[in-house]
Amino acid sequence: MALFINEDCINCGACLAECPNTAIYEPGEEWNMADGTCVEDDSAQDPISDEFYYIVPNKCTECVGFFDEPQCVAVCPVDAIDKDPNHEESADDLMAKYKKLHCVD
Repeated sequence: MALFINEDCINCGACLAECPNTAIYEPGEEWNMADGTCVEDDSAQDPISDEFYYIVPNKCTECVGFFDEPQCVAVCPVDAIDKDPNHEESADDLMAKYKKLHCVD
């Protein structure tokens, strides 16, 4: 399951540098799949939120492949990061996404 940042976010930015998939963006910032991955699609995508930091579900692996727990959740000072019920994924799904994003066989 991907993660999402809820309305409790205080826009501190603590989560931004922690994401190994570069799946977290500032409010209003365009994103692309190529940013921080081996995916070659660098087409600009509209921001998911203009109000607070956001996580791109297609890039979020809950840190599977890198860490034992999601790093953004670990550093968020206000517990504003939740599991996204709209993007349910198994551990195997998250590992497959990690491999695709980082060209791991």
